[in-house]
Amino acid sequence: MADPETSVAVAAVQALTEVLRHSEASTMMEVQKELKLASSQLVETQHNSCSQSQVTSITSGCELFTRFVTRAFLDIPNFEECKRVLIQRSERFKDMTVGSRLRIAYHAEPFITDGSTILVHGLSRVVSGILCRAAKLNKRFKVLVTESRPDDAGIAMLKRLHEAGVPGTFISDSAVAYHMSEIDMVIVGAEAVVESGGVINKIGTYQISIVAFAFNIPFYVAAESYKFSRIYPLGQKDLPSSHSDDHPLRTQFPDSTELWNPVSDYTPPKYIRLLFTDLGVLTPSAVSDELIKLYT
Repeated sequence: MADPETSVAVAAVQALTEVLRHSEASTMMEVQKELKLASSQLVETQHNSCSQSQVTSITSGCELFTRFVTRAFLDIPNFEECKRVLIQRSERFKDMTVGSRLRIAYHAEPFITDGSTILVHGLSRVVSGILCRAAKLNKRFKVLVTESRPDDAGIAMLKRLHEAGVPGTFISDSAVAYHMSEIDMVIVGAEAVVESGGVINKIGTYQISIVAFAFNIPFYVAAESYKFSRIYPLGQKDLPSSHSDDHPLRTQFPDSTELWNPVSDYTPPKYIRLLFTDLGVLTPSAVSDELIKLYT
C-alpha cells in the first residue's frame, strides 16, 4: 500500500487478487473461505497503521470484491475460466478507480462557480481532482484549506493544489467558524460512506458540517462508490475506538496529561447537501438504494 495515489480499498482488492491468483482451491466455497480469511488478516494488519475510517474503507473494498467473485461464479460456471476472468478484471480495478475520480470531477464541475470560495478539510485525492479540473476549465475560485490536525494533512493538500496551479489559503482548524461567512461551499472527501448516507472521515469533518449547516452553506462530499459501506452508525460512539497519542508539542505537556486524539468522526446525513460519486450526484437518502445495487 505504498503508492500514495492508491486508496487503501484499492490496495486491499489488489492483495485479494494475488490471493486469488495463487489459490489452489478447486471449488467456489474454498475460494470464498480463502478470501474471507485474507480479508480478516488485511483488516487486522492495518488496525495498527491506519485510521479506523481507513480500516472501514478496506473492509468495504474486501466485501465488494468478495461479492463480485460470488456473482462471477454464478455467471461463469466453469471454475478455471471464471478464475481467469476474475484476475483480469481485478487487475484493471486500479485503472477503473482513476476513471472514477475523473467521473466524480465531471459531475462536481457544474457546482464550482467563478468567484466562489471553497473550504476543504484533510487530504483528499478526489477533492483535489475536482478543484484541479475546475482550474483547467479556467474557473476562478479561492480555496481555504484547514490545518487538519493532528497530522497537518492540510499542508499536504496545499502542496498538491500548488503543484496543480491552484492557489490555497491556510487556516487553522479553530478558525473555521470565523471564516464560514466568507465561504460559498465546503467539499470534503470520505474514507467511508455509510448506509444512512452519512460519512466517516478525518476528525474535524463533523464539526465543520455543523458550522456550515448553521450558516446554510452547502456541505458536499466527494467519494468513490467502492467506499460505500454496509454499516449504520447512529453517533460517534458507534465508531470503533481509534485515536492517536502523537502531538508535535507532546514533550511540553505535563507528565500527567492524557492525550486523546480521535482520528476520524461520523458526519450524519442531515448535514450533507449532496454526494459527488462516480455513480452520479446523489442525495444522502439515495445511498442505501445504491448499496443494494452494489451488493445484490
